[in-house]
Amino acid sequence: MSRFPVILSAPSGGGKTTIARSLLARRQDLGYSVSCTTRTPRPGEVHARDYYFMTRAEFIAEREKGAFAESAEVHGNLYGTLRSEVERVMASGRHVVMDIDVQGAVQFQRAFPQAVTIFILPPSAEVLLDRLRARKTESAAQLAARLQSALQELQQVDEYEYVIVNDELDRAVGSVASIVDAETVSRERVKNLRQQVGLLIERLEQEIENTTP
Repeated sequence: MSRFPVILSAPSGGGKTTIARSLLARRQDLGYSVSCTTRTPRPGEVHARDYYFMTRAEFIAEREKGAFAESAEVHGNLYGTLRSEVERVMASGRHVVMDIDVQGAVQFQRAFPQAVTIFILPPSAEVLLDRLRARKTESAAQLAARLQSALQELQQVDEYEYVIVNDELDRAVGSVASIVDAETVSRERVKNLRQQVGLLIERLEQEIENTTP
């Protein structure tokens, strides 16, 4: 069965991480690619579970070796997805679920063109603003930067194959799960059809060779 990465993007506070975690808790055919970051761990975050926490020098060294499928600087910190992490999960027979931003998604698709891209929208601007303000861990300048990033990300929504409104968590998770199922069936069908066409072509070529004077 063909496995593929599933990219979830959303403006900060859009709920992509919560959706990803819910999917992973419900489905055995999904795995998570742990990202790398240079930011300081937040309370409760664990190295190699939530992120691979790296120094800036370590991150840059890995990037220069071509280790990342995508990397970006967001709010002064570096983030990236290791190619080896993605390949590890798919080699285990699972789809890879990732929550990455818009600029990372563009890079990632170059490395893994088979990726399915899904943009998560908040139900309204007010809900998004409330989620951003509720963190209360950022300065006014940091909040302003996050708002600007959210605006830029929303302007790229047309670049995604699917768009889901996260107005209710279970519904949003169910929508993403349905997309994964549909893509799996579609890709298997196409794969089987291509194999069937290949066999037909091979048989016809043999017959033509046998009947050519």
